[in-house]
Amino acid sequence: MTDKTGAGGLQSERLRWEHDALSRHRQKNPERKSTFPTSDGTETEAIYLPRSDSDLDVYLASLGFPGEFPFTRGVQPNMYRGRLWTMRQYAGFGTAAESNERYRYLLTRGTTGLSVAFDLPTQMGLDSDDQRAAGEVGKVGVAIDSLEDMLVLFDGIPLDVVSTSMTINSTAAILLCLYRAVGEIQGVAPEKLRGTIQNDLLKEYIARGTYIYPPQPSLRIITDIFQYCAQELPNFNTISISGYHIREAGSDAVQEVAFTLANGIAYVNAALDKGLDVDEFAGRVAFFFNAHNRLLEEVAKFRAARRMWAHIMRDRFKAKDPRSWMLRFHTQTAGCTLTAQSPDNNVVRVAIQALAAVLGGTQSLHTNSRDEALALPTESSARLALRTQQIIAHESGVADFVDALGGSYVVEALTDHIAARASAYIEKIDGMGGMVRAIELGFPQREVQETAWRYQRAVETGDEVVVGVNAFVDPNEEPADILKVDPALEREQIERVRSLRERRDATAANNALLMVQRAAIDGGNVLPPILDAVRAYCTVGEISGTLERIFGRYNENIVI
Repeated sequence: MTDKTGAGGLQSERLRWEHDALSRHRQKNPERKSTFPTSDGTETEAIYLPRSDSDLDVYLASLGFPGEFPFTRGVQPNMYRGRLWTMRQYAGFGTAAESNERYRYLLTRGTTGLSVAFDLPTQMGLDSDDQRAAGEVGKVGVAIDSLEDMLVLFDGIPLDVVSTSMTINSTAAILLCLYRAVGEIQGVAPEKLRGTIQNDLLKEYIARGTYIYPPQPSLRIITDIFQYCAQELPNFNTISISGYHIREAGSDAVQEVAFTLANGIAYVNAALDKGLDVDEFAGRVAFFFNAHNRLLEEVAKFRAARRMWAHIMRDRFKAKDPRSWMLRFHTQTAGCTLTAQSPDNNVVRVAIQALAAVLGGTQSLHTNSRDEALALPTESSARLALRTQQIIAHESGVADFVDALGGSYVVEALTDHIAARASAYIEKIDGMGGMVRAIELGFPQREVQETAWRYQRAVETGDEVVVGVNAFVDPNEEPADILKVDPALEREQIERVRSLRERRDATAANNALLMVQRAAIDGGNVLPPILDAVRAYCTVGEISGTLERIFGRYNENIVI
């Protein structure tokens, strides 16, 4: 199956790319197999190009080659032919011990990276025995109060081998320091720790709500993390700028791209204002996107976002390192599309969404479980979700090609459409003074709310078909088996954190908290004193509360 390109033009560019990018990349990342044949044994090419040289300049400007600017076709020259995406399963519930058991189970079943779900008290900077945490401990994720819990969470899991993604925002600095402290106790050097913290507060004000501090102090902590990791944790992704939750709140694909990249622009500006060099931190910035049901639109969305970010970083921020131009992203299938009715239908939805993420060039993927509209996933549901990724990777053949849908009239038109409309949103946000000001004015919140309302009305009228909900309903459906978190786990966690406070060195803990307070007041980087505080077994709630007393608490403006 040979690529039919002319003698000059594209063929010359292809030969240049193979010599300059592909062969060099293969030296470090050899391909997974010696051949990638079709079912009849015909060898395939990694990449396919237009059959003529017409519009060569347009092709190179808008698509180019994989691993080269503008990265529309992927961030690596050979993509999954060299290495498959990281298969993560987002998990965490109850106490650290229960979650550790689930992580070990997933790793033995083929998961290649962990993705930690924290409970709401941990996300909001509350200890498990705080009265505001009552009824929420360990419910939507794992309860982490201290280094003691973090050690249990990663017991027997080598942090120099497994990469870990942590969905944590307001308390991201604290959880990152807890992770580093576990690495120290395991004997893992900081530069060998790999993973990602979400650390994206702006989307919390737009779509999700697990904020603590006002925007400006939050931006300060985020840029402190940028600076700290550039020096201490060079292989840790310092932020995962999330469109996922914006889409879950009801946005469309264009708004997901626009508001996510606008948030990214705000973070880069904040880091530059702090005096950081753009190429010092930009290469460790990652993104997190949603994958919805409209397969071709989703593929185009990912391609458009890559192209836009490359131009933003090179042309707007004058980054010189090509790694700073790359939009690398994790994808999670769309929780908001899952239905409590006929949950087996969710298996099909997740498979379509996961396929869209792979065809769109994701670096990492989590597949939701069939029962997540009802409860936390059971072991069997989580295993089936993981198997969905493995079948796509090893049986579908789509991983044998780079940007397999590149050149499709539909996909290229959708890519251009999404890029144009998302760019128009960013221009409007720039005109308001940037994303922080736009959030203060309620602009992205209103846009998402209006889109969500229109979709809900379409479902209610039947204009938007949801199988098993407003069409093709099964009247004899059997109830699904769901996971139930034992209420006793909350009482155990409360006793554990109270016991810790009695056993630790109280003087050392108090002194460490005073140093956190001093850094917050004086403007120093808050990460080093937070690390000392977690080493002294200060709790997440104590450290967060110390910062809150200095920075204040954000009160949401109601958007009408």
